[in-house]
Amino acid sequence: MQPVTTLKTRSHSAYRLHYHLVFVIKYRHKVIHAEMMERMRDIFSDVLNKWGCQLTEFGAESDHVHLLIEAHPSLDLSRLVGNLKTVSARHLRREYADHLKPYFWKPYFWSRSYAATTTGGASLEVVRNYVLSQERPSG
Repeated sequence: MQPVTTLKTRSHSAYRLHYHLVFVIKYRHKVIHAEMMERMRDIFSDVLNKWGCQLTEFGAESDHVHLLIEAHPSLDLSRLVGNLKTVSARHLRREYADHLKPYFWKPYFWSRSYAATTTGGASLEVVRNYVLSQERPSG
């Protein structure tokens, strides 16, 4: 990962965008195990690379996952989330069918909802103070 102060550039923009995403298993079933978690990491990383993004960190508990991703300004976040959930669900339901069968009577895996927050190298308070401290134009 690049230092926080390093900006990436692309088509007339300089940026450093990080998103924290949380996906929850449908009905909060506790189905994720260590092997499945490692497989999820690979799937998410592959999908993100195809979208021109990068998986920075990944973690999971038995009923939800956390992704820290680095993205670009032209990203349609809701479409990316849909693609991450669709592709991962398809692979996981196929590869772990016997394990998941007792938990889902329909072809579900993820809850329809998700959480997304932005992150950066500075706290919101630091950024707010920086913006407010800018010199005002005279006149």
